[in-house]
Amino acid sequence: MDLLMWVNWGVLIKKILLFGVLVIIVFILFLACIAITDYNPEEKEVSSLVVENNKDKVIKINTPLSILTFNLGYCGLDEYQDFFLSKGKMSRSRSAEQTETNLKNITKFLNKEKPSFLLLQEVDINSSRSFYINELEYLKEALPKYSSTFAVNYKVLWVPVPIKNPMGYVYSGLVSLSQNKINESLRHQYPGKEKFYIQLFLLDRCFLEQRIPTENGKELILINSHLSVLDKDGEIRKKQLMFLKEYIAEEYKKENYIIVGGDWNHLLSESNLFNTIEKCPDWLCYLPENFTLDEFIWAIDKKVPTVRTNSKAYQEGVNFLAVIDGFLISPNVEIKKVYGHQLNFENSDHNPVTLEFELR
Repeated sequence: MDLLMWVNWGVLIKKILLFGVLVIIVFILFLACIAITDYNPEEKEVSSLVVENNKDKVIKINTPLSILTFNLGYCGLDEYQDFFLSKGKMSRSRSAEQTETNLKNITKFLNKEKPSFLLLQEVDINSSRSFYINELEYLKEALPKYSSTFAVNYKVLWVPVPIKNPMGYVYSGLVSLSQNKINESLRHQYPGKEKFYIQLFLLDRCFLEQRIPTENGKELILINSHLSVLDKDGEIRKKQLMFLKEYIAEEYKKENYIIVGGDWNHLLSESNLFNTIEKCPDWLCYLPENFTLDEFIWAIDKKVPTVRTNSKAYQEGVNFLAVIDGFLISPNVEIKKVYGHQLNFENSDHNPVTLEFELR
């Protein structure tokens, strides 16, 4: 009887070991597949982008212009959503119908505002999290008076977390739209990456540059940027900011006009401006002191929060609120007005910001 028991135990152990080996093999094959298909640009790589529906209008000096920046949250992070990387549970929009509703409402808002330029972040092309709705195509059709440029910053075959409802396939990026002529659009890869096996499933952060002609022969350098988040102590963000600083400094030496807008993922104003139960999360930090460029000006609205935390669905007075979206402009760009739009995070976890300006 004892011998039979030991034999049975031996068979069980072999089966467990075999299962374990199979799991390891499948995991290795999965990582290999992800690595082979991974969108993996080199650090500081620059690539030319297509400008669709380009316009002929050249910017005039001392003429009112406007620009709006808006992180769309892939049209899935509306007021009823939380997010697993922010201590929530959800990884996808609730439904295709809700994604379409968010996209429709956002586009209606953009059509109402009609700024000269639009800088959009987290626009999905073909992703599980947004039910494979091509948000860029929808925007292009709904905003025919604009040219459009897309820069991919997130393309992963399968994000396997959270286990019960993984984020899945992701194809997403930055979109810049313009009512004025674009000379050239470029994608600039930011420096700094996480460890290899982590970076495989993360965004490849970049900024989208548009070089826009003006009547005096200079160019407006318009940059759409979305910096990293959740990097330890903001170390990767520091590298990205120094790279950006050097780039815009060189362009300003050429006497070009500079506007950098987007989601900075840093506190652009005091952290306690809005009375909420939640406290400032660890990932949010202030911009490094050595990032500030002489004479460059911040264009932000301190009165309107541009982001909420995603640990839970939005509840007024509960979720931590902050200003992390806005613009950095060169001294030869005059701010006429800057204002946030209080949309109460109805269709995205961000609120948009508009800058009215003139080139001098």
